[in-house]
Amino acid sequence: MFKHILVPVDGSPTSMLAVNKAAGLAKVFGSQVTAVYVIDPYPFTGVGADFAYGQAQYLSAATADAHAALDSVKSAMEQAGIPVDTVMGEGHSVHDGIMEAVKTTGADLIVMGSHGRRGLEKLVLGSVTQRVLGDSLIPVLVVRQ
Repeated sequence: MFKHILVPVDGSPTSMLAVNKAAGLAKVFGSQVTAVYVIDPYPFTGVGADFAYGQAQYLSAATADAHAALDSVKSAMEQAGIPVDTVMGEGHSVHDGIMEAVKTTGADLIVMGSHGRRGLEKLVLGSVTQRVLGDSLIPVLVVRQ
């Protein structure tokens, strides 16, 4: 039914729940799986004279976080016996990076975690999952804790 599953991850326990769900679906459907971690390469635009130093530190830390999260996905998928491709995407928002990954991978299902924030916390922090649900032209399976 689903040939290619995209799993956006951020290193959180919630995203790892989505990884486990994607592994189960991939076993059932014989799907290819791609995990994506999205970083914003220019989060400090317009900060000032310390921009270059802050930018280099941020990119180093963000890249290390991405590699750690994607390595966790590889490990979990290997334990489940599912081959996985990993991608470090870029976007000015995580949502944009996920939508770009859908296009470049040809995914026909997104499996992603949601932290389930509500009220003021949701308003202040936003919801990547909500934006993906609103813009995706393919099915999205949301996994919550």
